[in-house]
Formats: sequence, C-alpha cells, structure tokens
Amino acid sequence: MDVTTTKPAQRSTARPNRVRNVALLTVILAALGFVVFRGLGNATLFFYNVDEAVAQQSTLGQRRFRLQGTVAPNSIVTAERAATFTVGFNGVTTAVEHTGDLPQLFQPNIPVVLEGHWSGALFVSDRMLVKHSEVYKAANPDRVGEYKE
Repeated sequence: MDVTTTKPAQRSTARPNRVRNVALLTVILAALGFVVFRGLGNATLFFYNVDEAVAQQSTLGQRRFRLQGTVAPNSIVTAERAATFTVGFNGVTTAVEHTGDLPQLFQPNIPVVLEGHWSGALFVSDRMLVKHSEVYKAANPDRVGEYKE
C-alpha cells in the first residue's frame, strides 16, 4: 500500500494577472497615444496671412488652418451668430463667412485670426480671435480712478 501524499494541483494565478496587466497597459498606452495625437494635431494648425493662403488655396484645399488678416472697412454684414466680411493682408483680400459668436471688439480695420477652411473661393470660419491694443480705454472713465497706496 502506497501512503505517499501528493499535493493537490494548485492553479497558477500568474497567467491571468499577466493578461490583465498587459490589457491594462495596452488601454493606458492607447489613451496616451490618443491624447498626444490630438494635442499635436491642434498644435500644428498653421497660420497663414491672407496673401499666403490665397496663393496656396489649391494645395490647402479643405484642410483646416488659421487665417490672419485685417477686416476691410464697410465689408461687415452681420446676422444672428454669423457674419460675412472681407479680410486682407499685403494687398490681397478674401471673403469670409463666419458662424459662431462674434467677439465684442470685432469691427472694421482690426486684425483678426480666423480658424476654418476654404470652400471654393470663400473662407468658412467657426472661430475668431481679435487683436486688441495694449492701451486700455475705459468705456466709463468716471468709474476708473487712479490707484493710490
């Protein structure tokens, strides 16, 4: 009679833990890759002056970019949350159709940066940045006083 005892087979937990760790690492790397890709994609949105964008219109196609120029006088036609106007730089102009909120400082003869794409000969924009001067001019000068220590 054999009285040797054998230990019952133990299930290894190393393999399921390893699979779970690899899956978790894969998900983390995929999420990190997505964040980096989106960040670099937004960072590489090129600026073009109006003259450069018009000259490269056929190569830019429908690709999104930022257009910089000055709003032409007497060209602004506004509607609810939209405007059409002309911007120019270096003697070259182009028509713009902007949808979205208009900044309070938006007016003729002011530099703007528009984010959008070409649609034929029209630049279609959905984001606008307006440059303002470094000089603050109070709308209500009686409310602004000198600072005294």
